[in-house]
Amino acid sequence: MTTTAVRNFPMLIGGEWVESADLLEIRDPQNDELVATAASGGAAHIDRAVEAARAAFREGSWSQAAPAERARLLRAVAAKVGDRLDELVELEIMANGATIRQATGFHIGYVAPHLEYFADLAERYAFERPAPRATFPTLAQSTVRKEPIGVVGAIAPWNFPLLLALWKIAPALAAGNSVVVKPDEKTPLSTLEFARIAEECGLPPGVLNVVPGPGPEAGARLASHPDVGKIAFTGSTEVGREIMRLAAGTVKKVTLELGGKSPSIVLDDADLEIAVDGVLYGCFLYSGQVCESGTRLLLPESLHDEFVERLVERAKTIVLGDTRDWETDLGPVISARQHSRILEYIASGVEQGATLAHGGGVPAGERFERGHWIEPTIFTGVRNDMRIAREEIFGPVLSVITYRADEEAVAIANDTSYGLASSLWSGDNDRALAIANEIEAGSVWINDAHQINCQVPFGGYKQSGLGRELGPDALDEYTETKNVHLDLSGRRDRRPYDVLLSHVD
Repeated sequence: MTTTAVRNFPMLIGGEWVESADLLEIRDPQNDELVATAASGGAAHIDRAVEAARAAFREGSWSQAAPAERARLLRAVAAKVGDRLDELVELEIMANGATIRQATGFHIGYVAPHLEYFADLAERYAFERPAPRATFPTLAQSTVRKEPIGVVGAIAPWNFPLLLALWKIAPALAAGNSVVVKPDEKTPLSTLEFARIAEECGLPPGVLNVVPGPGPEAGARLASHPDVGKIAFTGSTEVGREIMRLAAGTVKKVTLELGGKSPSIVLDDADLEIAVDGVLYGCFLYSGQVCESGTRLLLPESLHDEFVERLVERAKTIVLGDTRDWETDLGPVISARQHSRILEYIASGVEQGATLAHGGGVPAGERFERGHWIEPTIFTGVRNDMRIAREEIFGPVLSVITYRADEEAVAIANDTSYGLASSLWSGDNDRALAIANEIEAGSVWINDAHQINCQVPFGGYKQSGLGRELGPDALDEYTETKNVHLDLSGRRDRRPYDVLLSHVD
């Protein structure tokens, strides 16, 4: 009996593709089959990558290049990503279980336009600007410069492996930094192939390095490394706290995009057809494995029964199946560990008194006996103090909570340690905008969900994160600010030195 050989993906350090004795097994979540292996890096590999990145930064062919030249290369990479879209989509879905529709539209489909946006930013960003001329205590002119930090460390999650890595890689490169990326060990393939594309387009060796490996070893070393000037992380709030602690040892800059428990607030004047589909989309896209998923549905008591009936009937039409089939709506969750965790949360919801209105287990059928499948699940009768309402499940579980007045809806929405996103559903824009002003979240989408726009900042309040990604100021997170002061007074007697030193003829 022969078995089909799986492709192995080495790591990229200093322009060289490096093998490792330790391998990561990449398994397809829909059937748990081994589909690839990747070199697994540890602290020593991170050290090599940081050294290569630092050397590339000091060499200057990228860090000192004109912003327009950096923009040109980023656009070339974007074009090649577009040319190789199908290949990157396959590398993505074989590792993280996204459907081909979703990966083509979002996971990989967003990569080229977002990269184009950062190329545009590189050209129009104010890397240098004059300050107002000073006349006191002396005549002087200051110039404010934005300079690259040096070596940036990026730690990306498994749910949107390439896109969320790109949100760190692209602004870092646009600003002139070198980068070391630590992708999640379950999903490194698309990021490794992206790095190969970047080097094929002419990115100098060492400017972009990719080291997959376990978080406690490779990720921890990257976050604590003294030669890394900035760490950007997307992942759970628990790990984010540890990243922040590790980074504090060398007082490096940090951005964190962490967990969420986002509310979808339906007002009593909402268009129910739009709101029902929007709530399902907001919660169940990618099996709820999105940090800003709308996993708490806040319904007015007057609408509850009708809305839930519509919600359940519409949820029954969601098709689970082969992730490579364009007719499939929903794929598996990422891993056996996550599968067990989600089922435990569902059990806790029942134990604490919530009512299962739909789903709640593994779908029936031979196809679903292998892999990590969970039905779209809807709970009613949920209180906001239940575990399923308070803790991030990261699975296809929607908790329905009722309220009586707008003020109560706002109070419930804000009664969480998270604050990443929120959706509002209403036929009255003024009313919705007024409520949006009261919501403690980094993004509030009115009559929509999952609207990630690279032209506006994204990030969270409270324990959902620190700093912002995307938007016109994204390069600020990847630069240091320097003031260069030029004295224009000339003569000694026009300077305030006599505050300390008496003048001697």
